[in-house]
Amino acid sequence: MPRFFVDSPFATGDVLALPDEVARHVQVLRLQTGDALTLFNGRGGQYEARLVEVGRRNALVEVGAFEAIEAEPPYRITLAQGVAGGDKMDWLVEKAIELGVARIVPLVTARGVVRLSGERAARRHAHWQGIARAACEQCGRNRLPAIDPASDLTKWMEGLPSRGGPGAMRYMLSPRGAQPFDSLPDTAPDAEVILLIGPEGGLAPHEEEAAIAHGFAPLSLGPRILRTETAGMAVLAALAARWGGW
Repeated sequence: MPRFFVDSPFATGDVLALPDEVARHVQVLRLQTGDALTLFNGRGGQYEARLVEVGRRNALVEVGAFEAIEAEPPYRITLAQGVAGGDKMDWLVEKAIELGVARIVPLVTARGVVRLSGERAARRHAHWQGIARAACEQCGRNRLPAIDPASDLTKWMEGLPSRGGPGAMRYMLSPRGAQPFDSLPDTAPDAEVILLIGPEGGLAPHEEEAAIAHGFAPLSLGPRILRTETAGMAVLAALAARWGGW
């Protein structure tokens, strides 16, 4: 059944005009009056709905029963990812959301090939938010993960709470990491977990030193050096298996 994100409050019994981009998607899918679909607004749960009118540029739905369905993992991970070049960052955002991250923080780093500021940064942020919405529609998540605007790595770390508070877990993937993956807890922590990953070429030595000073433990994934777009997804999948995210 098609699923659509609608960024507005609605309730059972409402007749709702779908946003323009959702109405266009309805047209692309060739849905017809009477067809069933699912709506969610990112606040939790989802609603059954049925198309009551499909025009050339608009679509109306009648909102049906609420379903208290969630697909969130039993832990909260923030992925702090050095901005990757080309289409890699789009892929990273999409797959990280499918794997259950709660927040994504795109970071501008010393070795990153992408430089974002001003209008370009705002456009990319809006683009990644759109990818996040589409990923939630596809994978069944009813709570929209946060996508932060791109930040400078140093400024972002300086804005973090000191050491993260009780139970906080901060890890930095590094080929020089001394802590092996299998040393992580066997059960999901109650506190937020932050996973820091560099861009192509990794984090610079001074960035790794600063991260360690801000409470990030250098984590090793073994003898093979993974690409930036592989490393985070490998850890997220492994943690899902370890902490009950599946």
